[in-house]
Amino acid sequence: MSRTRTGHFPIGFRQAFEPWQHDVPGIAAWARDNDFEVIDLTGQFADQRQTVQHAGLAIGTLDLPTWQPMMSADEGKRRDTVAKQAAFVKEHAAAGVKHYFAVFLPEDPQRKRAENFEVLVKSLAELAPALEQAGADIVIEGYPGPGALGCTPESLRAILREVDSPAMAINFDPSHLIRMGIDPMRFLREFAPRVRHVHAKDTAVDGEAVYEFGREQPATLGKRVRFGGTFWRYTLPGHGQFAWSEGFEVLEQAGYQGYVTIELEDCNFNGSEEGERAGLLASRDYLKGC
Repeated sequence: MSRTRTGHFPIGFRQAFEPWQHDVPGIAAWARDNDFEVIDLTGQFADQRQTVQHAGLAIGTLDLPTWQPMMSADEGKRRDTVAKQAAFVKEHAAAGVKHYFAVFLPEDPQRKRAENFEVLVKSLAELAPALEQAGADIVIEGYPGPGALGCTPESLRAILREVDSPAMAINFDPSHLIRMGIDPMRFLREFAPRVRHVHAKDTAVDGEAVYEFGREQPATLGKRVRFGGTFWRYTLPGHGQFAWSEGFEVLEQAGYQGYVTIELEDCNFNGSEEGERAGLLASRDYLKGC
């Protein structure tokens, strides 16, 4: 089976965009035949969990059904969302799924960040007992979308401080940190004990484009690339800036025992079934040597 050289972490991939990946029996069979050990399922395919498991694969993460209403200004809507999340976790954790993926994007990105933060930690504190009882956790991804929380050391540290529960964990994805200008290795050294899942995705930064456009001002004539901006783009692991072998060493030393799943977002590979298959296989082979 496919495992990293350092840490011997099982390698898999996150279900993604093209229609071929919506065929869960098909991707499960392809994953098994190509020595992957795990698949992360997106939220709309939670009902096909058993298909993946019956193929002999693990479920790395399962998306929580909905994220934004956990920060709703409507108290009733917020509490109802938390209750539904708890029921979802109870159902799937009983079948062995222990890690639940979430990005903390607020329902109203224009609301003050401190207000969204206050409501988020209230929701998480209410959800934590159900996660703990199920032996499960939320793995927070730091995607820096509009108004997102938990994507910088400051806000993530605050969430972990305010919600004092082992059920609050981290999905480590260096690609988002790199595009924000945050040192991913320093981040990993600080937060490694709370990392429960890893996304294998990288980011390339074009230094000439940084000079041309800067990091703050929108470009006047420059064009964004798919899965990127004017000066950065997401890539396969090994095509960007992160030192994967060193990162796996940090995780190994911290006692990490989870999965490494490829999140394929690379304009050179996405967009066709052939390209995505090639990108997943190339990523698998790179990670095996790290």
